[in-house]
Amino acid sequence: MAARVLFVDDEENILSAIKRQLRKQYVVATALSGTEALELIKGSEEFAVIVSDMRMPEMDGVEFLRQARELSPNSVRLMLTGNADQQTAIDAVNQGAVFRFMNKPCPLSLLVENVEAALQQYRLIKAEQELLEGTVNGSIKLLTDILSMVAPETFGKLTELRETAREIARAMRLMSTWDIEMAAMLSKIAYVTLPPQTLAKVRASKPLGPAEQLVIERLPETSSNLLANIPRLERVARIILYQRKNFDGSGFPKDTLGGDEIPLESRILKVLHELLVQEEKGIATSASLKQMGGHPGRYDPKVLQTVGWFFMAAEEEEKLLPPIHVAVGALTPGAVLINPVETVEGLTLITAGQKLTETMIQRLVNYHDVHRVKEPIKIAMPAET
Repeated sequence: MAARVLFVDDEENILSAIKRQLRKQYVVATALSGTEALELIKGSEEFAVIVSDMRMPEMDGVEFLRQARELSPNSVRLMLTGNADQQTAIDAVNQGAVFRFMNKPCPLSLLVENVEAALQQYRLIKAEQELLEGTVNGSIKLLTDILSMVAPETFGKLTELRETAREIARAMRLMSTWDIEMAAMLSKIAYVTLPPQTLAKVRASKPLGPAEQLVIERLPETSSNLLANIPRLERVARIILYQRKNFDGSGFPKDTLGGDEIPLESRILKVLHELLVQEEKGIATSASLKQMGGHPGRYDPKVLQTVGWFFMAAEEEEKLLPPIHVAVGALTPGAVLINPVETVEGLTLITAGQKLTETMIQRLVNYHDVHRVKEPIKIAMPAET
């Protein structure tokens, strides 16, 4: 498939000539202004190369390429300029990350040569990105698979936590929810490092010795260290490190960060993790949030408010049919657990109140095939609206 190249110039005759000469080699798009070009970038498939003139009314090439870089960071950017002064070059490189400059008028052969070099750079960027994504996805899958085997009941809770964290992050207008979703799923990955006896106590909510308590308190740091050297997970590791930090700056880790300096994702996870702890004690969400609101130094008040709105809306919207009892093999996505899912030995795998996903069901089926799950399971299906 031919590469997509965008040319931006305020002279229509130049754009017409470029399109006529290069349309057999590339999929050529043109725009007469930076504003028009930005709309094209927003509304179409990614451009491999973006070529912009420098001198344009309303928005010059440096400003356009700066905004284009934010919208389409993978696109390789070239600049055509008849004013190749030093400051223009500095601004273009620093703000627009320009790959190459060309002076106007530019011979067709030189234009093609530079576009081809930019395309090669684009292919390298995409290849590296695909390799990185494959490495990251493989690492995450390995880690979550290990956690699901070592602490299956914890894994079930984290799956639900990820979905809630994603919705809270969207409500708080985070541009990307990937980091918080991964941080939620991997927030307790350090459980795989716990001695079996300590892990059993944690599962059963039994008292811990002083040495064990110290290990538990440092779990965020241990989790963060496990993830810090995996490509693309550096920020996820930082979110996990600060997931227990108090809003007033106290608590772990012991540093000077406080308030809005703490990653927003960490502040969200702190509230959601506390809600899980309270839920295990049988305390309703509304009561937990009210209690947490009485400790303003511990929690971000904006996060508490958003979480409160979220659960209030969820309670109002969720209409369930009368409960039924089903076997593991009859579970379907969307079903809400009325009672916890337990092993025949009484170990909780998934807590009550969670909405089942395909992944959760598949893991229950796999677990049931080997270790057996207590049946039947009491669920309720959402009522059709």
